[in-house]
Amino acid sequence: MNIYTTDKIRNVVLLGHGGSGKTSLVESMAYLSGITSRMGKVSDGNTVSDFGKEEQKRQISISTSVVPIEWEGVKINVLDTPGYFDFSGEVEEAISAAGAAIIVVSGKAGVEVGTQKAWELCEKYKIPRMIFVTDMDIDNASYRQVVEDMTEMYGKKLAPFHLPIRENEKFVGYINVISEKAYRWQNKQVVECDVPEYSKPNLQIYRDTLMEAVAETSEEFMDRYFSGDTFSEAEIRAALRTNVWDGSIVPMSMGSSLMCQGIYTLLDDIVKYFPSPEDRECKGINLKTKDIFHADYDFAKPKSAYVFKTIVDPFIGKYSLIKVCSGVLKTDDLLYNQDKDTEAKIGKLYVLQGNKPIEVSELHAGDIGALAKLTTAKTGDSLSTKANPIQFGKTELPKPYTCKRYKAKNKADIDKISQTLQKMMDEDPTLKIVNDSENRQTLIYGMGDQHLDVVASRLLNEYKVEIELSQPKVAFRETIRKKSDVEYKYKKQSGGHGQYGHVKMKFEPSGDLETPYVFEQEVVGGAVPKNYFPAVEKGLQESVLRGPMAAYPVVGVKAILYDGSYHPVDSSEMAFKMATIQAFKKGFMEAGPVLLEPIASLKVTVPDAYTGDVMGDLNKRRGRVLGMNPAPGGKTVVEADIPVANLYGYCTDLRSMTGGRGDYEYEFARYEQAPSDVQEKEVAARAASVAEGGED
Repeated sequence: MNIYTTDKIRNVVLLGHGGSGKTSLVESMAYLSGITSRMGKVSDGNTVSDFGKEEQKRQISISTSVVPIEWEGVKINVLDTPGYFDFSGEVEEAISAAGAAIIVVSGKAGVEVGTQKAWELCEKYKIPRMIFVTDMDIDNASYRQVVEDMTEMYGKKLAPFHLPIRENEKFVGYINVISEKAYRWQNKQVVECDVPEYSKPNLQIYRDTLMEAVAETSEEFMDRYFSGDTFSEAEIRAALRTNVWDGSIVPMSMGSSLMCQGIYTLLDDIVKYFPSPEDRECKGINLKTKDIFHADYDFAKPKSAYVFKTIVDPFIGKYSLIKVCSGVLKTDDLLYNQDKDTEAKIGKLYVLQGNKPIEVSELHAGDIGALAKLTTAKTGDSLSTKANPIQFGKTELPKPYTCKRYKAKNKADIDKISQTLQKMMDEDPTLKIVNDSENRQTLIYGMGDQHLDVVASRLLNEYKVEIELSQPKVAFRETIRKKSDVEYKYKKQSGGHGQYGHVKMKFEPSGDLETPYVFEQEVVGGAVPKNYFPAVEKGLQESVLRGPMAAYPVVGVKAILYDGSYHPVDSSEMAFKMATIQAFKKGFMEAGPVLLEPIASLKVTVPDAYTGDVMGDLNKRRGRVLGMNPAPGGKTVVEADIPVANLYGYCTDLRSMTGGRGDYEYEFARYEQAPSDVQEKEVAARAASVAEGGED
């Protein structure tokens, strides 16, 4: 592949709802630019960008892939992202490296939730965008409907650059709104033709919108517009370029990826209207001087780069995908990783074409490439030189809230599973593993059920190890509500020395649910010698780990040793420890034992229309709605307290209720007494587990 300077680079991310046709669009771009000799299909599992086994099996994009396309002397780095919400972390990574976006909308399905989320992401990152309507070869595809819906949502900034020509329900050509010329496809050629009469009214409406936008770019143009003057095509294009860059105009185009129609004009428009990296800002901090470092994709400044994604594949190895922020990276450059405080020679430089690494000699500022075998580098790391250490801001990734318990199906695979999951977490920062030793379980957190299913499936198919996913055990606690007074005598005689320990103890609530127990002694007259007090406390320490009611940790208990007796020969620390354990069991069960359940503070952000459904569902889950606050974009934030046990499966249910428009987050708040039915169920489950001879 040729070396491209910063002004000849365009970094474009494809966004949109799952199934809108992003991967097929990349495929037709690749075919048209000569990367492939035949177009692959998602259904056949042979596309350039969906190279993972899971992607081919499920026929959806799971991770972001980069496909560099050479077009008219310009390199277009196309980042194909997943449309399904479980893989939103991949989208955030891709958009952080992009300079512009194409929001792909299916002409058949119309504007969907993913379309709106894509628009919101473009607003968040302040990047120019273009709308491309696919599936125009399908009978019931409606470009006009998409234009109307998008205009209703986002105002007059949407400007169709092209109009379709349809005859006998077939997509046969297009009209260029700027030049007011029409074209037909004849075999593989594009032939100019007359604008159909039925298209002229729409053409006039769309052209007037464009002219208004052009006029607003300067006072001179505004005066000319009002005096009835017409603009030349060159003036229109120059003005539109400015408008597209600042987001005040969003071009709309259309085509058919499968028929490779409308793709040529789309690639041309990317080159003409989207900014190169040199027209965008990029800032970091120089850690030596503590000043802001204006990298701004300037090739003349010290070398710096940002690792925006990591690929760890059992077949192609580990690659760190980077965006060069300043300078020119060359083979064998020595780069300093500020985050890990390590320096390493980068060896060979690559650009990845899907999963195919192509070696290059250098990468200019603004370009996207890949480095192999950077062992310490992770997603979000900044690379620079030791003389000029630069730190760039890390991409803000969504936090995973969907949680499942996992177990190795074969105990011999535990170590391999652990190592493999670590590799996967390096690749996907929205995946998290938590070792919950308290409940003897390992938890895996992801963005949704599908995300976790894909992880389990990858472990099996790519790494040949199997895990079982199940509902996690909730971290209940046990405590007491009353007082009790018990004694226990531990006495054993088995030839020679015996065992003797006798304690009298009181148990009562300590009022502090943060600590397991408080131990006090009120022994008088040496009934229990002082040297046995530590043994009594040790018995308490062991007892509170697994409560007598349902084997959950104990909190908030005050234990008072006030009397007892000892034997000068047979008493031992072990005997007093055992006596305390038995006294605890008895005293705890006589002191009004209760189960405490964890409560989470939940925030659910939904469009106003869904607040009633969400609140009704929270009530069913024993949630207490605390309030509602308005949020930007016609949304409401519902705040509630909810038992952690009732949050299982909430991600799927919320998406189902809101058509994928709802988001939520939660954090642990406190413990509260569980209702009697919940307590009975847990105690019964514990009894059943003991009866079966297990502890889980």
